Amino acid sequence: MDLSVPKFRSRLLAWLCRSRPGPIVFMKRFPYKDIKRATDSFHRILYSNSHIAVYKARFQDGGVALIKEIRDFSQAEHVFYREVQLLGRLHHRHLLALRGFSIGNKRLLVFENIERGSLKEHLNDPLRTPLNWRTRLQIAVGVVAALEYLLLFNEPPMFHVSISSSNIMLDENFNAKLSDMGFQSSGENCVTVPHTSCPKDCMGQVCGNIMFQLGVLILELITGQSSENGGADLVQWIRESRFCSSIDNMIDPDLGNSYDSRELRSLLAVAKLCVKSGDRSTTSILHILRYLQKKLVISRD
Repeated sequence: MDLSVPKFRSRLLAWLCRSRPGPIVFMKRFPYKDIKRATDSFHRILYSNSHIAVYKARFQDGGVALIKEIRDFSQAEHVFYREVQLLGRLHHRHLLALRGFSIGNKRLLVFENIERGSLKEHLNDPLRTPLNWRTRLQIAVGVVAALEYLLLFNEPPMFHVSISSSNIMLDENFNAKLSDMGFQSSGENCVTVPHTSCPKDCMGQVCGNIMFQLGVLILELITGQSSENGGADLVQWIRESRFCSSIDNMIDPDLGNSYDSRELRSLLAVAKLCVKSGDRSTTSILHILRYLQKKLVISRD
């Protein structure tokens, strides 16, 4: 065996990991005109705010993709390339996979298509078949597993994450796919911070914000109610001292009686712990994941 091959490979990987200006290695660059045509001149909007816009694209070859526009043009171009490279390295069954990028009048990320759309559509659209209890548990565990990967097993950790029913996509088996991480995500209170240089206070605040969003999402899964305005009504409800007496009135009517009361109490306990954290995380994503895996019975495919 040629001993120079391993050495060359290690040098290549080291070079790829460095922040460099210029095109992305091993990441497809889509022609801007193709993206513009596939999104009907950027009129197929799924959701948007001051930071990002998300479009659905249908290409001429029949392919479908989700396109995210990054609206932070204060970011240097080589930083954009670097972050695309980092996103391209993310591989997890509960993360939306990056297929490529495009640059023209807009900076665009091209993600895989998800057949069933967003979680919000399934919770709020009366024409869709309601999600059953088992599927809702599966979604909650999937989101927590994605956070575990981003915060604990990714290098550098990806702390810039936004969690909401709008940006959690569902595949054909209703597996949750987190789609808003890195760059300027739709969560205005999130920041991207490498843990090696971030002060402990900053770490606590960022993780606390992520945990709070997770708690609101879990409440949305339980109640079927929209988390507009940061889920203020849902948070107020679970923070009340006598919220247990009103649980039956808050559960999504679409569930009927087809849920496990013990699992419901476990899920509510997690949600209450998450929203209680506020700006400071009082527990870890790993602890929550292990707790849910222990308390909930999720079928494995």
